Amino acid sequence: MRNLRCYYSASISEFLNSSSNEILGIIHSNDSSNEVSLLQSNTWSQEIDILKDQLVKLSDGRIIFEYTIPRMGKRVDVVILYKNIVFLLEFKCGDTEYRSSTFDQVYDYALDLRNFQKESHDKLLVPIMVSTNAIARHNEIIEIERIVRPLYCNANNIAETVGIVVSKYPQEQAFDYIRWEHSEYYPTPTIVEAAQALYRGHNVHDITRSDAGAENLTKTTEAINQIIDFSKNNGSKSICFVTGVPGAGKTLVGLNLAIERSDATEGEHAVFLSGNFPLVQVLQEALARDKIEREKLKGNRLSKKEALREASTFIQIIHKYRDSYVGNNNVPPERIIIFDEAQRAWTKTQIAHFMAVKKGVPSFDYSEPEFLLSTINRQVGWCVVVCLVGGGQEINTGEAGLPEWFDSLRRSFKNWNVFITPQLNDTEYRRDISWSNIIADLHIYENKDLHLATSIRSFRTFELSAFIKAVLDVNIQEAQSIYQRIKDKYPIVLTRSLKIAKDWVRSKCQGTTRYGLLASSGALRLKSEGIFVKNEISVANWFLNGKNDVRSSYTLEDVVSEFDIQGLEIDYSIVAWDADFRFVDGQWTYNNFVGTMWNKISSQENKMYLKNAYRVLLTRARQGMVIYIPYGSQTDITRRCEYYDGTFNYLKEIGLREIN
Repeated sequence: MRNLRCYYSASISEFLNSSSNEILGIIHSNDSSNEVSLLQSNTWSQEIDILKDQLVKLSDGRIIFEYTIPRMGKRVDVVILYKNIVFLLEFKCGDTEYRSSTFDQVYDYALDLRNFQKESHDKLLVPIMVSTNAIARHNEIIEIERIVRPLYCNANNIAETVGIVVSKYPQEQAFDYIRWEHSEYYPTPTIVEAAQALYRGHNVHDITRSDAGAENLTKTTEAINQIIDFSKNNGSKSICFVTGVPGAGKTLVGLNLAIERSDATEGEHAVFLSGNFPLVQVLQEALARDKIEREKLKGNRLSKKEALREASTFIQIIHKYRDSYVGNNNVPPERIIIFDEAQRAWTKTQIAHFMAVKKGVPSFDYSEPEFLLSTINRQVGWCVVVCLVGGGQEINTGEAGLPEWFDSLRRSFKNWNVFITPQLNDTEYRRDISWSNIIADLHIYENKDLHLATSIRSFRTFELSAFIKAVLDVNIQEAQSIYQRIKDKYPIVLTRSLKIAKDWVRSKCQGTTRYGLLASSGALRLKSEGIFVKNEISVANWFLNGKNDVRSSYTLEDVVSEFDIQGLEIDYSIVAWDADFRFVDGQWTYNNFVGTMWNKISSQENKMYLKNAYRVLLTRARQGMVIYIPYGSQTDITRRCEYYDGTFNYLKEIGLREIN
């Protein structure tokens, strides 16, 4: 029977008493790909021989080959469970040097198990990189939060290194090795990891935690599928609005749905559309890179162009879809359309200006929601539109918000079924418009399962979005209360020094844990601190490239704004705070920098955009953040100290700890 968690598992004594060919045969039989290369087979054979030689010196324990790390879609070469310590071995057979990429790889395995595998939360995890032909290197054994910094071994000193660790860290608490091996795994993938996993054929259940957040995702997915089946069976047209707190997984639900319902032979064919160009760019690039790498492992060559073309059929930029139906009566091939961040669709004024200037269409008489609905309404029979809506997420001029979707339905599509959540009756969604006016004259059906109430972005706490909301709403007592509950699980600290902020995130991050620098698009006076928000960057390189690439987030040189990072996330962030959004006399003031001076923002709509920009920036980090607020200047009137001190003191009052 095939082992789904690993390719081989046995006691060390059983491993030593079995022939190498027998062990290799079991490993081969558990590889479901059936495409094992001769190189891979030889590698396993070398690992077996090396460990047979080394483990003779150990007594009791257990050995596991190719142990699955589900969230990462990878396998640990070898796990050794010995003296109640978990040793993770990454082999590089034939290597004569210790590579930094291997260091990060095996560190990532340890971090992933500690964070997401139930039985590993309190275990000592020891990652070891084994470059078989390298010269022996002295190991400085350092433990940080139950993970030992990766150790260096060659083919001849594995047992010696294991013995040193066992002597230095004797474990009083025994654990069941079999139970550890089959432990529940509660992953919380980034949206990039999730998209890659879904693209490979996994589903939401495979890649998310089995807790309240994942249950919520499952219920929401089931609710949407029921609406689709109802519409299909009754030949009706429906729209459903999926709401959720920041980081709750709205995009994940949409991507999963697009994959599940993409079978054209069933007469469905779904497409995931987003107006968020950076998100689409990053996801398409991530899927393409992943596909090229997977094909390479199979011995196939796939061009970048072809890989990107395939990815773009799964995830599309909304404007390309929209423009393909202007000036014609073409019927879309899709019967299910998922609109991500639907609240950001354009107003009639905004899109009319765009069409006239950019497309040469002088009299475009629709708002973007109304035109998008009109395209799929061309279908004869059933269709379903799924709108993924974030409350308080509109961040740009011309974004229509939720009310325009309902106005469009009322004007032109009154026969549609409209499925909503109770949470839509909140000012963050309805923009102070009367709820009774929003839903008037429509076929409304309320379904609480369409709301995602639990954030899964930060696996350290689900209360981050509620904390940020309290901070921005100047609900000091609520903010203080939540902060006391989350501060030990999710660090949020303050500093007036950019260097200290950079040192802090670097000290927190091991392996490929991603960190980066964020600031609002209006933070123009951070330029004096070396932060240039107007620089053009490749967001795909910033989010996806490694530590050795100066274009990546790791260098902390390029900054991304709310427009670049909305819908995406990193592990740790530096949020650089400028004088555009400042706290004065117990309330926020709203400012924009023009020419040589700050001007007050008077438009309520533009105030909302600025507040939401900071909401986005402050909810992007999965594991923790440092907020950097400059001191300001005694001589530069555009950077007066009082522009920054009020905000700093407000956050200190809430309880945030200053680091020096």
